Amino acid sequence: MSYQQITCSMDGAILIITLNRPDKLNAYTGAMGSEIEAAFRDADVDDDVRAIIVTGAGRAFCAGADVSGGAASFDTSGAHGAGVFGNRLTSGAPRSGSGFVDAIFRCRKPSIAAINGPAVGIGITMTLPMDVRIAATGAKIGFIFAQRGLVPEAGSAWFLPKLVGLPQALRWAISGRTFAAEEALRGGLVSELTTPEQLLDRAKEIARELTEQTSPVSVALTRQMLWRFAGAPDPYGVLAIDGAMSIERGRHPDVREGVASFFEKRAPAFPGKVSQDMPPQYPWWDED
Repeated sequence: MSYQQITCSMDGAILIITLNRPDKLNAYTGAMGSEIEAAFRDADVDDDVRAIIVTGAGRAFCAGADVSGGAASFDTSGAHGAGVFGNRLTSGAPRSGSGFVDAIFRCRKPSIAAINGPAVGIGITMTLPMDVRIAATGAKIGFIFAQRGLVPEAGSAWFLPKLVGLPQALRWAISGRTFAAEEALRGGLVSELTTPEQLLDRAKEIARELTEQTSPVSVALTRQMLWRFAGAPDPYGVLAIDGAMSIERGRHPDVREGVASFFEKRAPAFPGKVSQDMPPQYPWWDED
């Protein structure tokens, strides 16, 4: 697929998505959201992709929504506002308004945000459905919605407290202030900091750590189990499915290969593919 506001490239089994409006500090538009969504949905069904990294071109990750329309930039009754929010308002995603958030959340491949510079508003909330966030020293981050008269979007009122805890989420979101990457590290929003020059290489190292010794099908299932059950009030929902999946997995060639490679002290070569070997229990969640 040809993209206008992102670029996609492969490094081995790692898909690198780069937000590509550097002259606008990669400011978000509906077109960019649609392209992110398409890239994640394509990666989900591509067995050659094991992990996804998202970063920004130039000196910013994403400076938030494109506000070149001035004070009316967020008014969707006008052409500019409709363009900024078009992806979430008009995409054919399973849940209205979910767009790229749905694509990232449902993706069966782990994703890493390599935050190379300013990430504010939707520029940071778009990273919350991803599995790992790392940042370059000097990056500035902000959930700035209250300072613009807006509310947290892109599902961030659900994702953020799940990731950093309610007290930290409340402080960042209610104040709307911008803070340094070091504070994001202390608060648990990012897992580590690097120099800007080392950021992408470190993200690739993490991607390989997540995928080189693991079964693609197991990773896909584990990711969804953790995301979907982490906030459950009791363990019975996950108990209802993990036993049956463990039995199904135990009969699969992936498990035989995993055990054999352990005894033979070699790297595993798992035959299972997410495109065709997901267990019958998947997807177990309510699709209504």
